[in-house]
Amino acid sequence: MARSTARRLPKHALAEAEGLARALRLEIVDSATVPMAKRVAGTLIGSGKIDELKARFEAEEVELVIVDAPLSPVQQRNLERVWQVKVLDRTGLILEIFADRAATREGVLQVDLAQLTYQRSRLVRSWTHLERQRGASGTVGGPGETQLESDRRAIDDQIIRIKAQLSKVVKTRALHRAARKKVPYPIVALVGYTNAGKSSIFNRMTGADVLAKDMLFATLDPTMRAIDLPGGRRVILSDTVGFVSELPTQLVAAFRATLEEVLDADLIVHVRDIAHPETEEQAKDVLDILRDLGIDPEQGERMVELWNKVDLLDAEARSALENTAGRNGDTVVMSAMTGQGMDALCDAIDSHLAEVASEETITLGYDAGQRRAWLFSRKLVQDEAQDEDGFTLTVRWTERQKNQFATL
Repeated sequence: MARSTARRLPKHALAEAEGLARALRLEIVDSATVPMAKRVAGTLIGSGKIDELKARFEAEEVELVIVDAPLSPVQQRNLERVWQVKVLDRTGLILEIFADRAATREGVLQVDLAQLTYQRSRLVRSWTHLERQRGASGTVGGPGETQLESDRRAIDDQIIRIKAQLSKVVKTRALHRAARKKVPYPIVALVGYTNAGKSSIFNRMTGADVLAKDMLFATLDPTMRAIDLPGGRRVILSDTVGFVSELPTQLVAAFRATLEEVLDADLIVHVRDIAHPETEEQAKDVLDILRDLGIDPEQGERMVELWNKVDLLDAEARSALENTAGRNGDTVVMSAMTGQGMDALCDAIDSHLAEVASEETITLGYDAGQRRAWLFSRKLVQDEAQDEDGFTLTVRWTERQKNQFATL
């Protein structure tokens, strides 16, 4: 069942939900959108619709129902009790996909952490009351520890262990990033909505064999390769996990370390499936997540927009897109499938990285904390000194970055 959001038409939300299910290799027996005048606290949808769906599930011998919306633990428990099937909400489904696909040590740990955080909030589903206890012995003292409390404590212990392991992995990744910064190769990160074609572009540019399928979340762990652009410039290209609307908050937090490859990038290439009927809505979702990560795409100095899959459009639509992109120097039209536009992409990357950076010394008062933070967030500060009047900073920036700083 698909949810309806302010940005999504129900039919497209349903199509995406089906794609998520197929990504987990589930057999889809039936799918439908369920209109809701209002949300019901205990079950999300009304009793009449619940009974109607129960009859359909029994007739089709359904074993799993996916509700493409966030469900509270109580709602999930109540629906499972009435329908007598396993119920998975959008967050649970995405977590299952990530658990199925994560390959690296860091990816597996991040998924484990996200799943435990999710499961902890749903321990109530396992019990019909809180009085089930164990360990109550003797004649003094209160009741023994409830099973629920015991399970929650066990999960908390696992979370602590995983966070400790993850911190070590993150430190190792930080050392690798520090080592890369000593190499004079800029990092170019491919980002975009899931299934936009990032891995296909990565493969075409690098000659690598990264999993590239017409499937949501085909890539879950970042892959990096050094490549030489046609003009001779060497760069490190990074293929990252695809974004998706209403990404579970547990995953945004758990995968922040992976997405630090984007934070450290000298240039971000935003890959869009320009043939998708909701390409604009998908783009907004990606930009929202980038902002959550601390990247403000509106400033534009670090981003190229890549309109992929033009081979799926007719000649008239392709021509219109190319004319639009031609008026915007930061937009490239291409097809990862046919290779059309690959030279233009390489040229765009090269030109953005070719801007001459100059070193300059500036002074900021103590009341200019936001402007100082802006410089550090973009790694423009080479040196800093402090006295009673404020900060003296040595910055290395391009003319574009300098002009942007002047507008703050």
